Amino acid sequence: MPVRYQPSGVAVEDPSSPHGLRLLIEDYPYASDGLEIWAAINLWVEEYVNFYYKSDAVIAQDSELQAFWKEAVEVGHGDLKNAAWWFKMQTRTDLIDACTILIWIASALHAAVNFGQYPYGGYILNRPTKSRRFMPEKGSPEYEELAQDYEKAYLRTITPRNDTIMNMTVMEVLSSHVSDEQYLGQRIEGGLWTSDSEPVEAYKKFGRKLAEIEEKLIQRNNDESLRNRYGPVKMPYTL
Repeated sequence: MPVRYQPSGVAVEDPSSPHGLRLLIEDYPYASDGLEIWAAINLWVEEYVNFYYKSDAVIAQDSELQAFWKEAVEVGHGDLKNAAWWFKMQTRTDLIDACTILIWIASALHAAVNFGQYPYGGYILNRPTKSRRFMPEKGSPEYEELAQDYEKAYLRTITPRNDTIMNMTVMEVLSSHVSDEQYLGQRIEGGLWTSDSEPVEAYKKFGRKLAEIEEKLIQRNNDESLRNRYGPVKMPYTL
């Protein structure tokens, strides 16, 4: 089944391509890596949902599921509750897609935007966290200052020293992994959540698939032709 993961503006549906999508930018680490992980999550969720829900009718009749979805839409996103793009939650496909999106957001997407904060933004000149002044208009004293000494003007505009130290500290903490971190496809706390053998085996298969993907991503990071993940600074894409 083609997945619905489509990085905005960089992919088109193509049944002949892996996962049913063709990336318009081949050397785009987030899109190419993300598509692999999304597809693995989607397959795991599909196998799990189809084991416990044998038909679409069972989805519509599940009062707890319907109550959860109603609360998620109408309470959790009350300002968007009337949007046309919400899943109706009447079919197994609706549930599979919704769960895939939720798992993706809470895992791979969050990791991609979180753990790179310090490497990319810790050096404040590379990614200032604020601008203390508007862009100067021609003829103003600020514009003359910029013309005479642009470095001084830049430093007076971006984040000041004390704020920079605080921002660097916060970014470093946010970008750090914890010792008891759990990863997709792994379970550290005691036991599995079900005694049913089929979903347990499906989850183990999911873990093995992610291990295969990890090896593939390591190979990509060592591919000198992929400049956006190898590049002149030799900084692999690990997010």
